[in-house]
Amino acid sequence: MTSSDQNLLSSQSDSQSPRRLAVIGAGMAGVSCARQLAQAGWSVTLLDKSRGWGGRMATRKTEFGSFDHGAQYFTVRDARFEQLVGELGELVQPWAPETMRVLDQEGLALAASPAAAETHWVASPGMSALARALGAPLADGSLGASVSFGTRVKRIERDAIHPDQWQLRCEGAEGAQQVLGGFDQVVLALPQPQALELLQESQLAPEFQQAIAAVEVAPCWTLMLAFPQATSSDTAPFGPTWNAARSQQHRVRWLARENSKPGRGSIERWTVQASPEWSAEHVNDDAERVSAKLLKGFAEITGIHAEPSHAVAHRWLYAQTRRPLGQPYLADKQTGIALCGDWCLGHRVEDAFVSGLELGLHLAA
Repeated sequence: MTSSDQNLLSSQSDSQSPRRLAVIGAGMAGVSCARQLAQAGWSVTLLDKSRGWGGRMATRKTEFGSFDHGAQYFTVRDARFEQLVGELGELVQPWAPETMRVLDQEGLALAASPAAAETHWVASPGMSALARALGAPLADGSLGASVSFGTRVKRIERDAIHPDQWQLRCEGAEGAQQVLGGFDQVVLALPQPQALELLQESQLAPEFQQAIAAVEVAPCWTLMLAFPQATSSDTAPFGPTWNAARSQQHRVRWLARENSKPGRGSIERWTVQASPEWSAEHVNDDAERVSAKLLKGFAEITGIHAEPSHAVAHRWLYAQTRRPLGQPYLADKQTGIALCGDWCLGHRVEDAFVSGLELGLHLAA
């Protein structure tokens, strides 16, 4: 075999090898993008600093039952998302929208929520199950992908061996350092502030930095309450007759009875989410102080003054998009850097799915 023949075979092999993709973030946007490109034949590596799937589609397990302390439910408007939900079968179920209320500042019901006419869906046994089901083909090896949790990407830089590709400097458990390289494309499927920080730290994509700097994302304090001593009957329910409400009180914006959701168990449990304004004002407060204040607001609205057996506050620094990017993704095929997330389009679960899907379709084209 001549040298030219060997070069030709090498060139053919390189052209036939799958493109390598790193997706940073295993929330709905990241999983949606990663799955789309893995199905298109790309070699995909998915990384997340957390211990599991879902990002803000989170489920907290306790001795009293689970809490959806992030996203509370999702709606289905996009035909592609509708198809996915249909394929998941009983893993997703509708959740009693007819019992949702809009409350005034005193906790009095103004009306049924206008959104109650739209079906509200939840994943079972918790909201994180949706992202976990979507990511299952990535985790089980059936698509040739790899998934790494507990891995924080600290910097993106050109690969030391192949300068036309990317490498990631990562930090794992107990501060272990690792470098992963050989990526043709890197997708940042992170909350907007984290994506901006990583781009700045990596000194990359100044035009993307400028574009996403205008996005506004608000924090949210969430309180999880359990009342295992509660008893209810058809004539004397524990607390209000409604299962979820949007409140106009200055502290509390949302309340939901977790045990009213399908597959959640019977112990009386409530998730209380503070308003964006109050959360921003108290973003650096101690969790116990926040818990006490939100518990007071909860009692004022619901009339439940019993002492909960479980009261834990969780702070989401990047919870709800107040000003979105206005387009589904940002991507530069030439440099191999791209971004997606719910903040590109809004704050709904479906926005995250569509953002990741649209980016995946764009990169695969």
